[in-house]
Amino acid sequence: MDAHGQLGAFLQARRAQLKPEDVGLPTYGDRRRVPGLRREELALLAGVSSSYYTRLEQGASCHASVEVLDAIARALNLEETERLHLRDLATACRHRGAPRRPPAERLAPAVRDLVRALDEVPVVVTGRRSDVLAWNTAGHALLAGHVDPTGPERPADRPNMARLVFLDAHIRELYVDWPAKARAVVGNLRLVAGRHPQDARLTSLIGELTTRSAEFAGMWADHRVRACDTAEYEMRHPLVGSLTVRQQTLTAPSAPDQSLVMVTAVPGSASQAALRLLVQATAAEAGSGPGPRAGSGPGAPTSWQDAVTRRG
Repeated sequence: MDAHGQLGAFLQARRAQLKPEDVGLPTYGDRRRVPGLRREELALLAGVSSSYYTRLEQGASCHASVEVLDAIARALNLEETERLHLRDLATACRHRGAPRRPPAERLAPAVRDLVRALDEVPVVVTGRRSDVLAWNTAGHALLAGHVDPTGPERPADRPNMARLVFLDAHIRELYVDWPAKARAVVGNLRLVAGRHPQDARLTSLIGELTTRSAEFAGMWADHRVRACDTAEYEMRHPLVGSLTVRQQTLTAPSAPDQSLVMVTAVPGSASQAALRLLVQATAAEAGSGPGPRAGSGPGAPTSWQDAVTRRG
């Protein structure tokens, strides 16, 4: 979908998700042929003409001012992240260009140094399109221990977290509330797609997921956007069992398209103990330090592969 289409589809989807009573409009008991607000109702709330708003939604106009976009955002009850996404879509609509296939991303040296320093905290670094650019031993063991740990070192073989969440059965089982994790992934991809509409690799990834996953296609069509700065998830890990973790995403000004995801747990909790056990076990397995293996004892599994095989 081109920039015109993305802007119109976003406006149409968000308009359809609003009911007249949500914005204080009377309905007079009328029966509506389509869900949500009518175009003329949204235009009235935003203080623009119905014909002008219609042109925006149909992609026939891309020259809305910041003030008009903010008025439409208020009428749609958009949150700040959604408001910025609307501006990104409008900017992309004004500056159209041919899709580009950018080179593979390279891990920023400062980010690489940070990963090395955080050896006792599970860490994963993802790029613009959610490709894994790096992870430490604990991050790999926690989030994708069944995947080749050396994949991020080879651009052609890098795991992709969005692809894993939707297409990998082990990752689906890892998250107790998988739909919440999936929605977060889609919401973040929506934000990235709005900022980089000419990224052919990103477009290809979205097309692949839309084709191969009906769940992704449904969530993508919802046009929800979400910044994944901090999120809490309950996990069922094959090595250390149930735990609740907080995933915090950091970005460096020198590499704004690279996200460093740190995983922590509440201090003193059973989840923190489970994380520590996993860190110790993976460090011992990698030969980087002493520590008991997870589930130590005769016949205990020492990797995701072992655990999944024995459960299966």
